Amino acid sequence: MTLSQKALCVHLLTATGAIFAMLAMLAAVDKDWALMFLWLLIAFIVDGIDGPLARKYDTKTNAPEFDGVLLDVIIDYLTYIFIPAYALFKSGLLPGWTGWFAMIIITFASVMYMSDTRMKTKDYSFSGFPGCWNMLVLVLFALKPAFFVSLAVVAFLAVVMFFPVKFIHPVRTQRWRTISLPMALAWTGFAAWAAWVDFDPASWAHWGLMITSVYLLAAGAVQQLIYGKDG
Repeated sequence: MTLSQKALCVHLLTATGAIFAMLAMLAAVDKDWALMFLWLLIAFIVDGIDGPLARKYDTKTNAPEFDGVLLDVIIDYLTYIFIPAYALFKSGLLPGWTGWFAMIIITFASVMYMSDTRMKTKDYSFSGFPGCWNMLVLVLFALKPAFFVSLAVVAFLAVVMFFPVKFIHPVRTQRWRTISLPMALAWTGFAAWAAWVDFDPASWAHWGLMITSVYLLAAGAVQQLIYGKDG
């Protein structure tokens, strides 16, 4: 294969996320939440792979006919935001007006965040919570906290999207990557395990999800405290 063909294949790989998004949405409509999250996790894995491949084969130069960044943003909005917001609304975890509030604030704040040109920092972290609602909603499905706890977490993270607080990218943020990348892989494994057992509360996967989620949420802020905003 030529370099241009390899770069085109990376775009095609990214585009498969749209298929997994549709499969996840069909499962969500049927309220098969475990299957929905399994499809979203597959899309999550593809999203973790295609970025390094795009940089390796320089898709901007070798397959410029397709905008890989735009393609990625479209799929991320579906899989990270739109479908998880729908699931949170329809699941009953947030009853009545709280479900409406969460759905509206997630979809509206996230589309503004994803169009914000200041969302990336110099060390390839994110400035503000990066709209990883798929990860949060999966944890809420697994732990099933009281509705006011879920509502408070959603509201807090929606606000923090627009505060200059760092959140690491486990692949691109170089500092602590030897810890962050295994943590992200472990989170994916625990998430798949939790969904596979249909969020059985007796599953040890829930403990793994809590530990890895706390690290992934807090690591960037801790780095910021230690090394400074531009460190």
